[in-house]
Amino acid sequence: MKELTLDTAVATLRAGGVIAYPTEAVWGLGCDPSHETAVHALLRLKQRPIEKGMILVAAELPQLQHWVHLHALPDARQREVLASWPGANTWILPAGPRAPRWITGEHSGIAVRISDHPLVAALCRAWGGPLVSTSANLAGEPPARARAELDPRLLRLLDGILDGDTGGLAQPTPIRDALSGQVLRS
Repeated sequence: MKELTLDTAVATLRAGGVIAYPTEAVWGLGCDPSHETAVHALLRLKQRPIEKGMILVAAELPQLQHWVHLHALPDARQREVLASWPGANTWILPAGPRAPRWITGEHSGIAVRISDHPLVAALCRAWGGPLVSTSANLAGEPPARARAELDPRLLRLLDGILDGDTGGLAQPTPIRDALSGQVLRS
């Protein structure tokens, strides 16, 4: 497995690669969300159906510009979303014009998070935008909470790994619908 630095991780992402990296609770898989071939490669190796959609992670709100329509939410809902970031909170927001079907799946919204995990935030800043962030496991199997738990079948298919520690959360981030406030994953 190719060990990556922030610089080589960015170069790998720019080349359409799929990488593994630690997130708030589990190890994640990431790629350039605007690179259709990279997203399809990630979906294939994870064995995840495209219809489910993908989560994007960013370091700051401007990185999500045109990916989501935050201003489509009522003011109170906008304030609730913004008050939870940066942090381990994933919200489904109305998709913006930059969000292709290979990211939204069969949904009209897109799941996004502004992370306070130091390595995730540094990676997004170095990259200059949001990244796909999905758990590093084959569909239906438990997510890896530590690097040693990464599935060797998955590791063989990755373009690199950015080593670090997870944020120590006991569970993956909650996912809530920003329009209704409904909790979709607690």
